Amino acid sequence: MRSRHSPGDLPCVRAQRLEMKNLLIFLLLGLVAVLKAQEVPSDDQEELSGTWHIKALVCDKNHTEREGPKKVFPMTVTALEGGDLEVEITFWKKGQCHKKKIVMHKTDEPGKYTAFKGKKVIYIQELSVKDHYIFYCEGQHHGKSRRMGKLVGRNPEENPEALEEFKKFAQGKGLRQENILVPEQSDQCTPESD
Repeated sequence: MRSRHSPGDLPCVRAQRLEMKNLLIFLLLGLVAVLKAQEVPSDDQEELSGTWHIKALVCDKNHTEREGPKKVFPMTVTALEGGDLEVEITFWKKGQCHKKKIVMHKTDEPGKYTAFKGKKVIYIQELSVKDHYIFYCEGQHHGKSRRMGKLVGRNPEENPEALEEFKKFAQGKGLRQENILVPEQSDQCTPESD
């Protein structure tokens, strides 16, 4: 069987094949990059960054049975390198304002994070209502299993549609409707005057 190329053409043929291989590798790498970009979950960390207002809370225990958060303050979410999130919360305890930062470590599952050395698992779920999410946490507290959900939004105004979705979410998790609390919004934590 004879080759279509003369012996003098051989270096050109090899060069063309090498160029084709390089082109193919370049195209494959580009395709991999495009596919990786599409893997970014809809709960993109940059989208979550910023100030969030806690519009409703639900947990295993009834908030009226204990000293619960009757007043809440905005929380701040910051996207960290590697897909982790830092959440800064402000709360009122024993007559004083307290700030706490929690680092939520990204897992392989979209919208799922861990915190407190893996003792708590946090799920972030985007709602159909624009700029509203649910932060749902499961974990152990003093040896007991605890579950808590927070409805958060970009602005402090009530949104009945978002609250209705939150109620359905809570019901789906087996949390009682009477345990849902719509707290008073406050921009800043300042000591109350007597």
